[in-house]
Amino acid sequence: MTAGTGVDSVAFYDRNAGQFEADTSGLDMSALYERFLRRLPLGGRILDAGCGVGRDALAFAKRGFAVTAFDASAEMVRRASERVAGRAEVRQLRFEDVAWCAEFDGIWACASLLHVPPTGFQGNASRLATALRPNGVCYMSFKHGSGERIVGGRLFSDHTEESLRAVLRTTGFTLSEVWITNDVRVEHAGLNWLNVIATLARDQDN
Repeated sequence: MTAGTGVDSVAFYDRNAGQFEADTSGLDMSALYERFLRRLPLGGRILDAGCGVGRDALAFAKRGFAVTAFDASAEMVRRASERVAGRAEVRQLRFEDVAWCAEFDGIWACASLLHVPPTGFQGNASRLATALRPNGVCYMSFKHGSGERIVGGRLFSDHTEESLRAVLRTTGFTLSEVWITNDVRVEHAGLNWLNVIATLARDQDN
C-alpha cells in the first residue's frame, strides 16, 4: 500500500501493467531526455527511480549511460527486465528501500514520486538526494495542480512550483529548472505536467 493512505498503487500497476505498457512505451520523451542528459557527464551513472516498464532506462542505456532502475511493482520489474535485456540493472524496490550513497550522477523520477503521499515525500526525496554524487541532478515530474487525489485505485499528489519548493526545503534539493508541458497522450489532452530539474542545495535552508 501507499504508506498512510490505504491505497495500494503498486497493486494497480501489477494488475494493469500490460495496458500501461501499451499506453506509454511508445511515447516520445526525447525533449525531456535532452534537458536532463545535457547536465550529466558522458557515460555517467543514472538511477531510474520508478522505472515502470523500462522505456526510459533502455533509452538511457542506448545513449551510453550506466543505468540502474527500480520499481515497486513486481510485474513492472519483470517487463522492464525483459525490455532492457541486460543493458541495465533492474531491481524491485520501494522508495523507502533506497539506500545508495553518492553513487549516481543523475536520478530520473518520471511520474513516480507523484504516488508518494505528503507524509512520506520528504523522507523519500532525501534518500534520493543522498544517492546522488556531488553536482548530481534529479529530474522529477508531477501532475500540475494541488492536493491529493485517489483516481482508479491510485494515489496522486499533485504539485505546483510553489508547493514543490516548500516540500523540498529540507530534503537537500533545490530547484534549478521548472517548466510545464502538455501530456503527450492524445486521450489526455489538456492535462499539464510540472517538470523540474533539482540539484543538491549548498544550504538546505535556501
